[in-house]
Amino acid sequence: MRTIRTAVLGASGFSGGELVRLLEGHPSFAVRYLGAASSAGSALGAVHPHLSRMAAAELLPLDPAAIAAETDLVFSALPNGAAAALVPAMLEAGTTVIDLSGDHRLPADDYPAWYGFEHPSPAWLDKAVYGLPELFGDRLRGARLVASPGCFATPVILGCAPLLAAGLIGSSTIHVDGKTGVSGAGRGPSEATSFASTEESIRPYRVPGHQHTPEMERGLELATGRTPRVLFAPHLVPAVRGVVTTCYARLEEGVTTEALTEALAAAYAGRAFVRVLEPGGMVDAKRTRGTNMIELQALADPRSGTAVIVGAIDNLIKGAAGQAIQNANLVHGLDEATALPTTAVYP
Repeated sequence: MRTIRTAVLGASGFSGGELVRLLEGHPSFAVRYLGAASSAGSALGAVHPHLSRMAAAELLPLDPAAIAAETDLVFSALPNGAAAALVPAMLEAGTTVIDLSGDHRLPADDYPAWYGFEHPSPAWLDKAVYGLPELFGDRLRGARLVASPGCFATPVILGCAPLLAAGLIGSSTIHVDGKTGVSGAGRGPSEATSFASTEESIRPYRVPGHQHTPEMERGLELATGRTPRVLFAPHLVPAVRGVVTTCYARLEEGVTTEALTEALAAAYAGRAFVRVLEPGGMVDAKRTRGTNMIELQALADPRSGTAVIVGAIDNLIKGAAGQAIQNANLVHGLDEATALPTTAVYP
């Protein structure tokens, strides 16, 4: 295998740290550049003491020219708004970019309303491939810019797309209830994510304006050609890792739990990272902890005419770093499962 020189930008954050940890075992992607903003100049071990193999590596400034000169592949785990300003220069220099932020997931006109900024490089948005491998993996080979999906959008799109495509659920408004641990808010300290605020607390936030809402709608449209509306209510729960989404959609006449389950199982047969539960099974985010797995279940409630589709992932792996590596594997023609764990840390 050839060595692909790799950069991790935002290496001081939670997703960046997980990228470095997973890439340590990758046979082709060799980390050559660790980029950071406020932590530049520090040693990696000072911000991530658990990453002992690369503890002495220096976190370097976010210099697009230097990054492009030293690497072939960039994982950008920078905050929303930061990647859009830096990525074009690296792309124009010939570097491939996997963007974990939301900066390349939507049309340019959506950014002011959902992200609060005018997109600085709209020309690149049309060139970005939406990187949900189980649905769009055939589009990834040789891609220059991949928009890796958000943690909430991943289980919603993977759970609902096959059922929409098969005509088992309706495309009228899909109601989504989401639960996430505090690591989804990033590493920066805040009152909202402090122990005193989150312990024994479950609370909604950013309803109905969470930025993953239009991503869910767009991803489902890309996958099925149908355009559903999504009402999304995310909640913060007292956990560090994990995302669970519960979707409520109109159940088409005569559709059973078995039919919903069979559609999901057929759609993801042979996929390394999808576990479809049998009728009666219930997903558990803890069974995905530390892995690139997603658990899916679907059930029919004929009494209310509702289909319930539930998904669980580790938000830092399948919802961020792991899925980004899965995308990069496919971009470079590698086995998509390379260096990605499937067995959870339990209990």
